[in-house]
Amino acid sequence: MKPFVSALLLLALAWLPGAALAQSTPQAGRDYVEIPGGQAWAARPGRIEVAELFGYTCPHCAHFEPLLAQWKQRQGKDVDLALVPAVYGGAWDVWARAFFAASDLGLLPRSHEAVFAAIHRDGRLPRNPSAQELGTFFSSYGVDGDRFRAAMADPKVDARMDRARKFAIASGAEGTPTLVVNGRYRVTAASLEDALRITDWLVARERGRAGGGAKAAP
Repeated sequence: MKPFVSALLLLALAWLPGAALAQSTPQAGRDYVEIPGGQAWAARPGRIEVAELFGYTCPHCAHFEPLLAQWKQRQGKDVDLALVPAVYGGAWDVWARAFFAASDLGLLPRSHEAVFAAIHRDGRLPRNPSAQELGTFFSSYGVDGDRFRAAMADPKVDARMDRARKFAIASGAEGTPTLVVNGRYRVTAASLEDALRITDWLVARERGRAGGGAKAAP
């Protein structure tokens, strides 16, 4: 997602004729981008997927997490929220590995929000942690540290990392957080709140399509 427009600038824009577009019908090229040949991350028949490309060290993603969790609670049973870690090299890759390992070990429901808090609020985790530090952190969720580190090094995680990298490239994501609806639309918004409004509109649009689903990315 592009950097936020300041609150004061948004307030000023609201008084300009034709500029108060935040609540208008989303427009292609302004509020979202159609992805040619786009594919969903893990589509299921009859479901609408909203994928979030995120990074644990991204402060905007940390701020977005509670908003996105609340948004998910308001959705119908036909909407799937898919979390896709950004794979950009360096610490991004370390955290992506940790995410996939936590997913494989069934820890995400308890650990996902906690990781954001540990990095951005509590300072319990560094932005570029070692495998030892990650094993120690995730051991508090009922898994042995050695087992967590082994999960991070599993070849299955290598395959998911490659797939996540290709998904981000195919989606045209320029930063985090980025929302992708059914693999077909990349949301572009000036604020996190407006990103969710645009996503709601795209979800409703997808419900109008036959089947509502999308083909999953390879």
